[in-house]
Amino acid sequence: MTLLEILGIDLPIIQAPMAGVSSPALAAAAANAGALGSIGVGATDAAGARRMIEAVRAHSRRALNVNVFCHQPARADREVDSAWISHLRPYFAQFGAQPPAELKEIYRSFLDDDEKLAVLLSTRPQVVSFHFGLPAAARIHALREAGIVLLASATNLTEARAAAAAGVQAIVAQGYEAGGHRGVFDPAAPDDALSTGVLTRLLVREIRLPVIAAGGIMDGAGIAAMLRLGAGAAQLGTAFIPCRESDADAYFREALGSAAAHHTVMTRAISGRPARCLGNAFTALGSEAAPQRIPSYPLAYDAGKALNLAAKAAGNGGFGAQWAGQGAPLARAGLSAAELVAVLATELRQAQ
Repeated sequence: MTLLEILGIDLPIIQAPMAGVSSPALAAAAANAGALGSIGVGATDAAGARRMIEAVRAHSRRALNVNVFCHQPARADREVDSAWISHLRPYFAQFGAQPPAELKEIYRSFLDDDEKLAVLLSTRPQVVSFHFGLPAAARIHALREAGIVLLASATNLTEARAAAAAGVQAIVAQGYEAGGHRGVFDPAAPDDALSTGVLTRLLVREIRLPVIAAGGIMDGAGIAAMLRLGAGAAQLGTAFIPCRESDADAYFREALGSAAAHHTVMTRAISGRPARCLGNAFTALGSEAAPQRIPSYPLAYDAGKALNLAAKAAGNGGFGAQWAGQGAPLARAGLSAAELVAVLATELRQAQ
C-alpha cells in the first residue's frame, strides 16, 4: 500500500496539528479537500480532546490525525522556577500584572494519561501521531489493535529508528526549519539541527517505513521537491496559519504578514522546550536567558501564557507563542483551508 492509501487521503498533503491554531474547523476543511486534517490535543485534557474530535466529525468523515504530546513529566526545580518568575516580573509589571506565584504543569503527557488514551480508543480517529517521544509499548499496541494508523515525529536517525522499532507506520521527518516545538525526544541532548531535505533523504535511505517531510514547506513546488527526495507526503503547518478557519488571533496574523516573518527564532523561553517562533518581544527577552535557567516544559509555559494574557489585555500582542517556520514569508493570507489545499494541489501538478 502507498502512504496515501495507508492514511486514507487523496493528496500527499498533511495539514500539521498545531495545538492552539489547528481548529476542528480547519482540520475538517482540509480533510474534505483531500488532505489529511489534523488537530493537536496535547494542550487539552481528555474531555477537551473528545470535544475536538467530535467537532471535526460533525463536519467531516474523512481521515483525521490526532496529535498527542509524549514529553517526560516536568522536573520542577524550585530555584530555577523562582528565578524565572523573578526574571519575568518586570515584564508583567509593564502591564499592571503579577506573575504566577509558582509554576504548574499545565499539560499532562500522554505517557501517563489513561483518560486520553481511552478517548482515542473509543473515538478511533484514523490516525494518531506522537510528538516529543513515544508512549509505552502497551499503548502503541492498544492503538494499533483499534485499527489506528500511528505516526511519530523524528528529528534525527536515532529517533526514527526508535519509532520504527516501536511499531509506528510512518515517520514525520521534522526539519530544523519547522515552526513550533522541536520534536526532539530529549531536549537536553545536542541537536544536529538537520534540514528537512537532508533528514528526509536520510530516513528514506535508512528506514523501511514511509517518510513524511515537515518543515519549511509552503507551496506545491516545495511538496514536489520532498516527493522527489522520496517522501510519501509533506506536512505543512505555517502555510495553514492564515487560513480563515485557523484559531490564530489577530496579533498572530498581523505578525505573520510583517517583517517578523523573515526572522524566526528558536527559543526555549516561551514554553521550556525549543520551538521556532516569529521574532517578537518574548523571543527577545528569552535571548537574555541561558537555557539551563529556564524551567522545564511545560512549567515555563505556565508563566509564558500568563504573560501573553496580561499583554493582550493591555493591547500588546508581542508576547504570544507565534509559532512559525522559516518559510513564513511565503504564507498566503485570505484563503480558506479548502482553497489553500486546491492551490497546493495545482502547484504540485505543475511542478511534477
